[in-house]
Amino acid sequence: MRELSQKRAICAMPVAGSYRSIDFTLSNMSNSHIQKVAVLTQYNSRSLNEHLSSSKWWDFGRKQGGLFVLTPTVTADNSNWYRGTADAIYQNLTFLKNSHEPYVVIASGDGIYKMDFNKLLEYHIEKKADITVVCKDMPADANLERFGTVKMNDDCRIEEFEEKPIQAKSQTISCGIYVMRRRQLIEMIEKCAEEDRYDFVRDILIRYKDMKRIYGYRINEYWSNIASADDYFRTNMDFLKPEVRNYFFKQYPDIYSKVDDLPPAKYNVGSQVKNSLISSGCIVNGVVENSVIFKKSYIGNNCVIKNSIILNDVYIGDNTYIENCIVESRDTIRANSRYVGENGEIKIVVEKNERYTM
Repeated sequence: MRELSQKRAICAMPVAGSYRSIDFTLSNMSNSHIQKVAVLTQYNSRSLNEHLSSSKWWDFGRKQGGLFVLTPTVTADNSNWYRGTADAIYQNLTFLKNSHEPYVVIASGDGIYKMDFNKLLEYHIEKKADITVVCKDMPADANLERFGTVKMNDDCRIEEFEEKPIQAKSQTISCGIYVMRRRQLIEMIEKCAEEDRYDFVRDILIRYKDMKRIYGYRINEYWSNIASADDYFRTNMDFLKPEVRNYFFKQYPDIYSKVDDLPPAKYNVGSQVKNSLISSGCIVNGVVENSVIFKKSYIGNNCVIKNSIILNDVYIGDNTYIENCIVESRDTIRANSRYVGENGEIKIVVEKNERYTM
């Protein structure tokens, strides 16, 4: 994610104007009537913790269950940070042991998708699977180096699992969403910890693929991962397409997020906006084309913003030209500036101008 991950966790990245990446996973869980959700968070988690300060936005269990934010803690036995995905679960194993639900859904917070986890669970039970992995067939031109690729037989049982291959043998990837029995997960995680193994994919999925019944559950709907700057840019641009917006925001079930009390966007005389998402709290004086403008941004006179993403609370001075860029939140862009991402590259603009000077 380059400079974008300097001040926030990836799953707290703003998406589609008014949402954050983790909202999609939490909304899917809420819509699937999952009442008890734990978020394991560590890196740059302040903005994420702030976003998750109340579970009311996603309506998680009010009497039973709820939303738990689990960060690394110092105990008599352990004072390590999370050393991997399996280690993160191991350090919070009491949460799993104290729960009584028979099944666990594990999902990454940087996926943009809609899913009914009940259908996934029904499939898991029907196949008598030990672990079920959500998979998606990617187009031929997709870069698969960042994903785990899987090969399945005719019965959808996973026969091969390769993590982040240089030369992918399959176009089917793992979406980072798994379902398994709670007791089996506890056993596997404890065995990993005994052997000093920390990674869920390498040390559970890949090691056990021949011993356990691991099945793939294919999805055909929209799914995107925002763990690189290019993918983050492309995903936000997808929301400029009416069919993607309609799928996420007009069709049941809904996507929920923490709501800010902000006035609607204001378009002053002389402003022009084409095919763009403008969030609440924005003031637009210039020209905006094919762009996503997040909350509380100010666009000055005679500015031109094309094919760009402007994150929250950015002040853009007069006569500025921005094209093919992602502008970091809380930036102050001086008047008469020019930023252009060239040769198909996305330029990330981070200005250190202090807005509040004494």
